[in-house]
Amino acid sequence: MLSAKNLESYYGPIAAIKGLTMEIQSGKITVVLGANGAGKTTVLKTISGAIEPQKGKITFNRVDITNKDPDETAKLGIAHVPEGREVFPFLNVQENLLLGAYSRKDRLIKEDLEMVYDYFPILKEKFRQRAMLLSGGQQQMLAIGRGLMLRPKIILLDEPSLGLSPKLVSEIGSIIQRLNLERKITILLVEQNAKLALSLGDYGYIMEAGRIVMEDTCEKLKQSPDIKEFYLGFKDGGQRGTRRWKQRKTWR
Repeated sequence: MLSAKNLESYYGPIAAIKGLTMEIQSGKITVVLGANGAGKTTVLKTISGAIEPQKGKITFNRVDITNKDPDETAKLGIAHVPEGREVFPFLNVQENLLLGAYSRKDRLIKEDLEMVYDYFPILKEKFRQRAMLLSGGQQQMLAIGRGLMLRPKIILLDEPSLGLSPKLVSEIGSIIQRLNLERKITILLVEQNAKLALSLGDYGYIMEAGRIVMEDTCEKLKQSPDIKEFYLGFKDGGQRGTRRWKQRKTWR
């Protein structure tokens, strides 16, 4: 569905992603893992058109979208749910959701609004409440719901678990999985929470310093010694159950 080849994006003179290549399969959940500053968010911004790449090519359903603006990529069916939620604080819940359907001209908006409320019942309860008064978890639900109102073919999800309690992380993860299975929406998920991402995803990419350093199915990534050590927190013990040296990543 979506292909990025040899992408390079910059913030001023600083290269944020360097020679990045990835493919997103239709109907699947693809995850991108990496520490802060690895370039994960820049990948999503480059795909959605918020950042223009200096090099490389992006295609979506065989259409070149490399230099398209965000409003153009949205009309093609790419919904970007940014890090930090970025809801409209002084608008109420329903007004935020309807803004997600701003570019649509069909008559199914009301039907989709009810669909969002089915997935997120708490939003229906608070549909008249200003977004700024919602909890962090509720704002994240609102941001995802706003993306759904676009009727997207693919959702770019940036750190949906950020700052949420374990219970809410589990709830958000369950909804992401349901959207993929029930609505057949392709999802590109950027996360630092490796346990969550690998439990949801079909295929994964590991990023460091703007580059892809490893990729495989999520099942195989979960078995990788490097992933266990550096992302899932499993450590091999020495004679007394403690490490006497720092393991180096095999992909370096």
